[in-house]
Amino acid sequence: MKYKHFLDAKTYNHKSTGLKIPKDKVNNMLYEFQKDIVIKSLAAGKYAIFADCGMGKTPMQLEWANHIPGKVLILAPLAVAHQTVREGAKFGVKLKYCRSQDEIDCKISITNYEMMEKFDASGFEGVILDESSILKSFAGKYRTAIIDNFHKTSYKLACTATPSPNDYMELGNHSEFLNVMSRAEMLAMFFVHDGAETQKWRLKGHAQDKFWDWICRWATMISKPSDMGYDDAGFSLPPVKYHRVSVDAGKLDGFLFPMEAHTLQERVEARRNSTEERVEKMAQMINKSDECWIVWCNMNAESSQAAKAIRGAVEITGSDKLEDKTQRMLDFTEGKIRVLISKPSISGFGMNWQHCHNIAFLGLSDSYEMFYQAMRRCWRFGQKHEVNCHIVTSKQEGAVLQNIREKEGRAIEMTKNMVHHMSCFDKEVNRTDSSYKTAKGSGDKWQLGLGDCVELAQKIPDDSIHYSVFSPPFASLYTYSNSERDMGNCKTHDEFYTHFRFLVDELYRMIMPGRLVSFHCMNLPTSKQRDGFIGIKDFRGNLIKMFEEAGFIYHSEVCIWKDPVIAMQRTKALGLLHKQLKKDSTMSRQGIPDYLVTMRKKGDNPEPVAHTNESFPVKIWQRYASPIWMDINPSKTLQYRSAREHNDERHICPLQLQVIERAIALWTNPDDVVFSPFAGIGSEGYIAVKGERRFIGIELKESYYKQAVKNLKSAEHQSKEQKLF
Repeated sequence: MKYKHFLDAKTYNHKSTGLKIPKDKVNNMLYEFQKDIVIKSLAAGKYAIFADCGMGKTPMQLEWANHIPGKVLILAPLAVAHQTVREGAKFGVKLKYCRSQDEIDCKISITNYEMMEKFDASGFEGVILDESSILKSFAGKYRTAIIDNFHKTSYKLACTATPSPNDYMELGNHSEFLNVMSRAEMLAMFFVHDGAETQKWRLKGHAQDKFWDWICRWATMISKPSDMGYDDAGFSLPPVKYHRVSVDAGKLDGFLFPMEAHTLQERVEARRNSTEERVEKMAQMINKSDECWIVWCNMNAESSQAAKAIRGAVEITGSDKLEDKTQRMLDFTEGKIRVLISKPSISGFGMNWQHCHNIAFLGLSDSYEMFYQAMRRCWRFGQKHEVNCHIVTSKQEGAVLQNIREKEGRAIEMTKNMVHHMSCFDKEVNRTDSSYKTAKGSGDKWQLGLGDCVELAQKIPDDSIHYSVFSPPFASLYTYSNSERDMGNCKTHDEFYTHFRFLVDELYRMIMPGRLVSFHCMNLPTSKQRDGFIGIKDFRGNLIKMFEEAGFIYHSEVCIWKDPVIAMQRTKALGLLHKQLKKDSTMSRQGIPDYLVTMRKKGDNPEPVAHTNESFPVKIWQRYASPIWMDINPSKTLQYRSAREHNDERHICPLQLQVIERAIALWTNPDDVVFSPFAGIGSEGYIAVKGERRFIGIELKESYYKQAVKNLKSAEHQSKEQKLF
């Protein structure tokens, strides 16, 4: 494969594999913005619709199914399936609710997620996930079964409201279901793991725009028609009024006085201790009313006690039969039940209950998604009354409502981001890397190129480099730019190795016979969410193997000691934490050191590197010959802060100068040419020029390139001053 072809393949273009349907062939009962979304999703073939509650996901998915050339299966939450059948009748789309494959006798069938195992995925040309937030849990049984069973399905549609604002796993699972990119690939490409918070992944600084552009290739997010340039008439939400009621739960276990809960366990205890008081307060309020109410609970005790205390209340529990759950939801929809009591996890998805405008939460969990979905059963487009939301909590439960509010703010910000990118993104236009720049800088003893290290290395003559030393990108662990040319921007380790191999082949060509290449690296810790397991990947060994495959000989290596306490404080790695010893020491491990690995090109060296006792005393050699360097100062690096950009991550750390000094002193002659394909801010060149060597370097990132030029000029100036004295 040619390098240009590799870069083209590396660009994450999501190819449309669907159907081109003219707008006049789309059901005229749909709004114009809904028609546009249907056309986009059909053209893509595999698509996600993140549309706010009441924006018409049901008619859009039914129209999508109507155009698919073959049988379509819709998977939906409880009772939503029957509601969808009724919606289909309104829009002239025929579909049937089925409990198993044997009952299918029409083009479009719908069933509950709980019935999925009774259907053969290979019998369907298309599949729709209604309320696809079921994919949220990356390890959940439904998530795994859905992705595996429908992996080969030709047409896929996932429909849900706004994804969870603090859990990008949900977006990754949607991407994996739609065969766009696996969750692990998404994390490697766009995210960085904050070691201090083991569950937190955040967008890399340089990935902000590219991530949302990528989402817009296979999904539409819409909260109102104006997000797509249409009039919002008829799609204005009614006002909602929140009523906060607090009761005293008494003191928590282990405390002499009533204290506010801070941990999840303390909040659960405070909620449990206050069940009777909260139920009594809520029952007094609802029993005075003759209007329709929906009461949301989180605990079985809350639900059962509320059902007894509230007049006309009907309860839906997890232990009820599927048929009973479904019937009670439908009865509430038709006004046969005045007060419905349930958990958001059971009844909080998909149902349209605009006939009810009184909502009561008998306590809150910390899940914003559950709160949002439960609220939007009633507070949605089409609701004609002001919605009253009563939240009854104990004073000891802490700032759970504030936590929900903060997550709500992040959800709104997420929607704004995607809507912004969606408005300026044309799927038919393949964006190129317009930020790629080239430049040249030089001095008496150095040359520095701004650009792609593979392309610029191709211009260096054969057998012209005496020595090369560098620190390669660590396979997406450290990402310095948003360019596809950046080797750190890879969605898999295999993609990184393929990219890096282009450079290794050029290194073998340009290095003199018998001469050396040294690379600084470390092995890479894995994570449960990105890799599926906690352990260590042998990055060092894989690089050695790659160099050997290119023709190099494994020459030597030195292990560079790193303080495990500092690593523990910085990364909070599970294996380094002292508390892990008390829990299960089989997960405890040593710190991860750095390595300087050296490879030799085959052949005889035409220019031997010979040292004298004066230039290289035995005492110095004995220290350098040690397989472990314990005396490398990790803080002795070039100044880099002026090269740091706003979106750079905290990982900017130039190669330690002492490592470069020892390698260049040991393996080069004065006036030899030292090469670095990842020059960064010029550390290798700085030492080479100060040590009377020549230097050729390449750097992709402009801010680093500019700082490297300054550092190389400084080294040249210092070298000249040394000669004068």
